[in-house]
Amino acid sequence: MPAIPDDDLNARANEKARRRKQVRDRILATKTIEKGLLIVHTGKGKGKSTAAFGLAMRALGHGLKVGIVQFVKGKWETGERTALDRFADQVTIRTMGEGFTWETQDRARDIRAARTAWDTAREMIESCRADPPAFDILILDELNIVLRYDYLDIAEVVAVLCDRPRDLHIVVTGRNAKPELIEAADLVTEMTLIKHPFRDGVKAQKGIEF
Repeated sequence: MPAIPDDDLNARANEKARRRKQVRDRILATKTIEKGLLIVHTGKGKGKSTAAFGLAMRALGHGLKVGIVQFVKGKWETGERTALDRFADQVTIRTMGEGFTWETQDRARDIRAARTAWDTAREMIESCRADPPAFDILILDELNIVLRYDYLDIAEVVAVLCDRPRDLHIVVTGRNAKPELIEAADLVTEMTLIKHPFRDGVKAQKGIEF
């Protein structure tokens, strides 16, 4: 079978690309809604908080203001916290957690810490009703963890998140997201674990896990 000349191949490829662009342009023309999104990063795989902080960096690049409440990792010295401290005029970080539940071994204390962090998150959400709003995007890091253990009432949390100011984006991270939260969210991403070095005896490393 004779080879097709490069010029013909290129012409066919260009025509396909033109048709794809026409279809995409028609689809994009129907997307007219602009609003704040409720975003959930969940799943057993690594990268939930990492992706959320990636969104924070993207927002900073657009001059937006970012608020972060860390429900669990309060005692950890993390690279993202150190880096974001350099953007103090755009970022507010509240490190409220006291470590994972197996570290504190005190359920009542964990519940109090979760409640305090949630109260802080609610205040930050309410501050976005001002003109101008205090924040454009809020990250509730590891909120799913405290919801998983029923340290907070899921119905209350979902109600507050759904009643957020219209233009406010909220990102919730942590594995085992509750079905009620998934149902309420606009965007849900599940990180799937395929391989992890921890299983081979590799400890958490600076710049990768924290």
